[in-house]
Amino acid sequence: MVRQLRENRSKFFRVKCPECDNEQVVFEKASTVVDCVVCGKVLAEPSGGKADVKAEILATLE
Repeated sequence: MVRQLRENRSKFFRVKCPECDNEQVVFEKASTVVDCVVCGKVLAEPSGGKADVKAEILATLE
Protein backbone atom coordinates (compact mmCIF):
# COMPACT_ATOMS: atom_id res chain seq x y z
CA MET A 1 0.00 0.00 0.00
CA VAL A 2 1.12 3.47 -0.80
CA ARG A 3 0.81 6.13 1.87
CA GLN A 4 0.41 9.68 0.76
CA LEU A 5 1.44 12.54 2.96
CA ARG A 6 -1.16 15.25 2.75
CA GLU A 7 -0.03 18.72 3.54
CA ASN A 8 -2.39 21.52 4.34
CA ARG A 9 -2.96 23.08 0.93
CA SER A 10 -5.04 26.00 2.14
CA LYS A 11 -3.77 29.16 3.75
CA PHE A 12 -4.98 32.03 5.83
CA PHE A 13 -4.11 35.63 5.03
CA ARG A 14 -3.67 38.52 7.44
CA VAL A 15 -5.23 41.44 5.58
CA LYS A 16 -5.51 45.17 6.23
CA CYS A 17 -8.78 46.98 5.56
CA PRO A 18 -8.29 49.86 3.10
CA GLU A 19 -10.88 52.01 4.91
CA CYS A 20 -10.08 51.75 8.62
CA ASP A 21 -6.67 49.96 8.71
CA ASN A 22 -8.11 47.13 10.83
CA GLU A 23 -6.13 43.88 10.52
CA GLN A 24 -8.11 40.67 10.18
CA VAL A 25 -7.47 37.02 9.25
CA VAL A 26 -9.22 35.70 6.12
CA PHE A 27 -9.34 32.13 4.74
CA GLU A 28 -7.84 31.75 1.26
CA LYS A 29 -10.84 29.77 0.00
CA ALA A 30 -13.63 31.72 1.68
CA SER A 31 -17.05 30.54 0.54
CA THR A 32 -18.94 33.58 1.82
CA VAL A 33 -18.37 37.32 1.64
CA VAL A 34 -15.96 38.48 4.38
CA ASP A 35 -16.62 41.96 5.76
CA CYS A 36 -14.43 44.08 8.01
CA VAL A 37 -15.66 43.72 11.59
CA VAL A 38 -15.06 47.43 12.29
CA CYS A 39 -16.36 49.35 9.25
CA GLY A 40 -18.19 46.67 7.22
CA LYS A 41 -16.17 47.05 3.98
CA VAL A 42 -15.91 43.87 1.87
CA LEU A 43 -12.47 42.29 2.31
CA ALA A 44 -12.95 39.08 0.30
CA GLU A 45 -15.57 37.61 -2.04
CA PRO A 46 -15.95 33.98 -3.12
CA SER A 47 -15.07 33.26 -6.76
CA GLY A 48 -15.53 29.53 -7.21
CA GLY A 49 -12.22 28.40 -5.71
CA LYS A 50 -9.94 30.88 -4.08
CA ALA A 51 -11.51 34.03 -2.72
CA ASP A 52 -11.03 37.37 -4.47
CA VAL A 53 -9.24 39.37 -1.77
CA LYS A 54 -10.04 43.09 -1.99
CA ALA A 55 -7.74 44.15 0.87
CA GLU A 56 -3.97 44.43 1.23
CA ILE A 57 -2.41 41.07 2.18
CA LEU A 58 0.10 41.63 4.98
CA ALA A 59 1.15 38.03 5.71
CA THR A 60 0.42 34.44 4.79
CA LEU A 61 -0.31 32.14 7.72
CA GLU A 62 0.03 28.40 7.43
